[in-house]
Amino acid sequence: MGEMMLRRDDDRHARLRMIPLKRHLNPMGTIHGGTIMALIDISLFTTWRVLADQPVGGAVTLELSNQFVGPGQLEQPLDAVGEIVRETGRLVFIRGQVEQEHGLIASFSGIVRKTGQ
Repeated sequence: MGEMMLRRDDDRHARLRMIPLKRHLNPMGTIHGGTIMALIDISLFTTWRVLADQPVGGAVTLELSNQFVGPGQLEQPLDAVGEIVRETGRLVFIRGQVEQEHGLIASFSGIVRKTGQ
């Protein structure tokens, strides 16, 4: 995936940024869907870690839903912006969007299962 940057945007949102490289492109010259899905999966855990201020080691993705709504471009950073919808004793429900300067790339929701509890 390459270098990623993580920050807390506000009390509800965390932003995971990657800089797309040529290796992330599909034959059509846009960012490959698999790259976007990997960014989304990673963002589930980084969103939870940053917003809940908890270690996430050992947790697993139970469910991941994604809707692609636009192409990702090479020239712009790709940001996954997530928020925690709900957290229970064993589960964390997260939703968000993948965006670039030119607009929305994807929308997603996921469920992470905590382990060791």
